[in-house]
Amino acid sequence: MSGFDILTAGRVSFGRGRASEAAETIHARGARVLLLRGSHPGADRLAAELRARGAEVEEVRQSGEPLIDDLDAVVARGRERRIDVVAALGGGSAIDMGKAAAAMIPAPGGAMRHLEVVGEGRPLEAAPLPFIALPTTAGTGAEVTKNAVIGVPSHGRKVSLRDDRMLADLSIVDPALTDAAPRGVTLASGLDAVTQVIEPYLSCRATPFTDALCRDAIPRGLTALVILMRHESEAARDDLALTSLFGGLALANAGLGAVHGFAGVLGGRVGAPHGALCGRLLPGVLRANAHAVAGQGGDMTRHDEVAGWIAAALGEWGEPLDAMEAWIDGCGLPRLGAMGVPAAEIPELAEASRASSSMRGNPVALAPAALETVLRDSL
Repeated sequence: MSGFDILTAGRVSFGRGRASEAAETIHARGARVLLLRGSHPGADRLAAELRARGAEVEEVRQSGEPLIDDLDAVVARGRERRIDVVAALGGGSAIDMGKAAAAMIPAPGGAMRHLEVVGEGRPLEAAPLPFIALPTTAGTGAEVTKNAVIGVPSHGRKVSLRDDRMLADLSIVDPALTDAAPRGVTLASGLDAVTQVIEPYLSCRATPFTDALCRDAIPRGLTALVILMRHESEAARDDLALTSLFGGLALANAGLGAVHGFAGVLGGRVGAPHGALCGRLLPGVLRANAHAVAGQGGDMTRHDEVAGWIAAALGEWGEPLDAMEAWIDGCGLPRLGAMGVPAAEIPELAEASRASSSMRGNPVALAPAALETVLRDSL
């Protein structure tokens, strides 16, 4: 057995009602708080609780996925206010912005010194500020990963700011914060969560630790998402939140694959939501991987297991990936063309995706023609 490391947040608190502990824990780490937030009413409650404890709270609303100029502006505010601690309550975008702000406020210079691919890729020169994460969607698992994805429009890419020290000091995963999320948000973020347990399970970097998480989470997450597309369910919300958490743990320790390799490039090119891109690409990438592995005489056990879990969740016993794609269509997820991906640029987009860091975790190296087929079939 090969050795492996395990990286995760300093502490993970999971369960309904756990968000009530946030204000005390955040205030214990500093009196000047930067709160990255979305529109969730839980952020209003958290800000009020912090102020009642005597904290100075600088609120920043994060709308849309983080961009480099927005990050620079948040960092400037944080430095001016001499922030002690950063918290984020919101979806993956708010958490990524909070994580990046906590890393960059103490850092000399700007974020481009540290961004991968389009920047200098330097390691952080100062330890990040304390960071506490509270996700309000079950999708990205960003609360337990060491990177923040930042859009750089001048390069047409979304890339990572990454350092082991960017892991949250505390991640509070309270499924009640996800209750009654809009159906479209639930679908896109849920497909992201499912992708982020399937890809690490199939990854060439999988470990016994990540396998244990993914074997539990793949069928759990698929079943929960199918239920939530039919009706609201606290139990299904709990299961999807746990799937998202396990996905963050798994991807941080086993990597991802071609779905995320594509999503980073396409998201930077057309600005489409990350979860929607992942959900739309998942069936095609699974097909391409299974075809490539079988063609090389590789072990199909895990691919067959994933197909079986998909079939069981959907209650379909035909071809599972076809059934999954039809189900995604029926739930109303747009195709890539409707998200703005231009057919004429498929060769260029496929080539750019090959260079993505996520591709290194794919179970096999997919040929350019296979990558182009995935994109064309998803238009």
